[in-house]
Amino acid sequence: MITGATSGIGRACAERFAQGGYDLLLTGRSEEKLSPVVDVVKASGADVKTLVFDVRDRDAVAKALQGLEGRWSEIDVLINNAGLALGLEKEYDGRFSDWDTMIDTNIKGLLTMTRLVVPGMVERGRGHIINIGSVAGDAAYANGNVYCATKAAVKALSDGLRIDLADTPLRVTNVKPGLVETNFSVTRFHGDKDRADNVYKGIKPLTGQDIADVCLYAASAPAHVQIAEVLVLATHQANGTTIVRNN
Repeated sequence: MITGATSGIGRACAERFAQGGYDLLLTGRSEEKLSPVVDVVKASGADVKTLVFDVRDRDAVAKALQGLEGRWSEIDVLINNAGLALGLEKEYDGRFSDWDTMIDTNIKGLLTMTRLVVPGMVERGRGHIINIGSVAGDAAYANGNVYCATKAAVKALSDGLRIDLADTPLRVTNVKPGLVETNFSVTRFHGDKDRADNVYKGIKPLTGQDIADVCLYAASAPAHVQIAEVLVLATHQANGTTIVRNN
């Protein structure tokens, strides 16, 4: 199951896991945006089912999951990918609506998926939870305040879940990308494509496919190997703030 599978890292994970032999439960807020992803992954031979909901809507998530039958209800890998950044203002200038959306999606949405999916994994004695975090969760950067806080929460929640599951065969992985060129920055800047493009100028950023490769590797590791945390950066990015650009 991959949340936020309509674009970016989520879509790349769908394509890569389909190539890896997985059947897929893909979630997103729009059936229209999920449809082209379904067409691509079906071409790889995967069986696909879509669920349309916003991870912020706990009741909608619960209803969708309760409607799963047979093998579709036995989720082996959960990729908590749905997430976003909004705005790049100083903390005292931030928008309440942006904060609410980031916190409700990046933290509470991840918790909702974890709470509703992981108990079944524990009962079956198998499963892997892959949370898409960020280098931003390691240290705050200028004007990243609330987004950085949400990704720090993803790290803490991943670590806490790993502790809680240590007496089970389940595994927990936190994948922390640096600069990845997706629609991430377009969303952050509320659709300002020119401003978003400037984020990646002068450096070759990561792609969604790069992160999908890491996720599949973690999921494919032998049962006794738990890839707990992976920080993935572009070659000319050293951390969240040190980026060398070719001008």
